[in-house]
Amino acid sequence: MAKDAITLAWKDMRRRHFATAIKRLESKADVYEDNFEYYLILGIACLYVGDIGAASSYLQMARRIRLTDTRLLLAQAAIFLRRGDSARAIQYYLEIKENDPGNKTADAALAFIRVHGDYDTICRWVDTGRIEQFYPPLGFNPDKVALIVSPLLACLLGVAVVLFAFKRGQHYPAYRADLSQLELSAEEAGDAKEKDLTNQTYKYILSNKEIVRKYNDALRYFQSNRDNAAQIEINRILNSDAALSIKQKSRILAGYLETPDFDSVQDVPSYTEVASEPVLYMDCWVNWGGKISNAVTYDNGSFACDLLVGDETLSTYEGKVSVRFDSPRDFDGTSYVQILGQIAFEGGNWYLKGRSIYQKVKK
Repeated sequence: MAKDAITLAWKDMRRRHFATAIKRLESKADVYEDNFEYYLILGIACLYVGDIGAASSYLQMARRIRLTDTRLLLAQAAIFLRRGDSARAIQYYLEIKENDPGNKTADAALAFIRVHGDYDTICRWVDTGRIEQFYPPLGFNPDKVALIVSPLLACLLGVAVVLFAFKRGQHYPAYRADLSQLELSAEEAGDAKEKDLTNQTYKYILSNKEIVRKYNDALRYFQSNRDNAAQIEINRILNSDAALSIKQKSRILAGYLETPDFDSVQDVPSYTEVASEPVLYMDCWVNWGGKISNAVTYDNGSFACDLLVGDETLSTYEGKVSVRFDSPRDFDGTSYVQILGQIAFEGGNWYLKGRSIYQKVKK
């Protein structure tokens, strides 16, 4: 079945064939007059090829038709950011946050402006193309995926069969977001340490090589669905003397980490590890077992308790941790439980932000 020009243009965009998308759509100007998607795609394509004048024109046409589309606002905010007009860019990003509170691109852009919003840095990011990470996302590039997958498909299928036979029931990582834009530039890799250490203290003092290795490990763990392992490396970087640009990329990467369940959580730190160095495990997920004590359900519906971490009889006891849930929980206080929760901090103390409680059904 023949596909329309807009659908084909989006496919061109995902393959990063921006000139092809522009040429395809401009030949259909008479067909798509006053069509929002038509003007939006043209504007985004022109933005990616650096034709900012044409991008602004097409995006303004799109804005006359629809005002609050997130892709449109991201594109227009990026234009203001490129020009060094951070104040106007912030207005657009805040508008995006009102309509789409979880938008990661807006979060990353606001964090960038806060840390690196000076005109000179923006110019360098425009020059190197790094500014494109704040453009409307295009999703996976199917050409890249095919290039990687095709030569290895037969081998991977064979490996998958073998692994399935020996590790039946194990969760295998799916292909995840393309974070190539978060890879360190040659400049960042060559100068990874913060220069100005005046009046600053760091928990971890790392060498240039260690910072680069830890950051690349975090990216590798992410693509392997080992989010806890990635989070640990991110925390190490954020609490080190790494350069601000690398810390910023680490924060952006952290925004892509997902919430696990009891079966999928990996690289779970022990209670002893977290208690000895809680900063390193901030935001990591654990599925610890033990007994519940001091359970309280508050008037607002939230629930809190202490988890006595250990085995089913508590003959092996590791320690006590406070757990908080946003909603009530039903459980048998005399029986062993497992709690899935995330390491969090408040007032200098760490606790578990609870997600789920699991108990075996009594026979």
